[in-house]
Amino acid sequence: MKKDKSKKSYIGKIIYLIILICLIWVSYKLYNGYKINNFNDFIRMEYKPYTSQFVRDSKIKYGDKNSYKIFSKEENDAMFYKEIKVIPNTPYKMTCMVKTEDVKTIKQISDAGAHISIADTVEKSKSIIGTSDWQSLEFIFNSKNRTSVKLGFRLGGYEDNCTGTVWFSDFKIESGARKH
Repeated sequence: MKKDKSKKSYIGKIIYLIILICLIWVSYKLYNGYKINNFNDFIRMEYKPYTSQFVRDSKIKYGDKNSYKIFSKEENDAMFYKEIKVIPNTPYKMTCMVKTEDVKTIKQISDAGAHISIADTVEKSKSIIGTSDWQSLEFIFNSKNRTSVKLGFRLGGYEDNCTGTVWFSDFKIESGARKH
């Protein structure tokens, strides 16, 4: 009878260990999924829904934090944006690091590409096309009479679509002196 109890106790410990390993593995997978898909309150927006891929990239990044990656195999205008509070009639400067791979516009003459913009407007930074290593991208804008803006990081354009891949990293916003 003692052997039987000892054997059951041993089997119970093995089952407990297997369940514990499975829970750790599931937790690890969920955490990795969260890191890839967590956009820190950024909202994804596309002209053609479900055409582009949005991920947090832990392999290709500029600094310590995961970069924000947009990949469009098919022609699309895709961005992620965050609504931020601004002081009316104040200049702002948004900077970030950008890396591109095979970014192509559809139209021959276009101002589309990888850029920073204010969603639902034509206000934007310069656009980057082609393949480029990490470089600083700057967008200067005035808040005008607005109290908030939807600041977006985009692969595409207001009147054009793009294909390719872009990574955005190391965001920084500064406000300037108020204009009277």
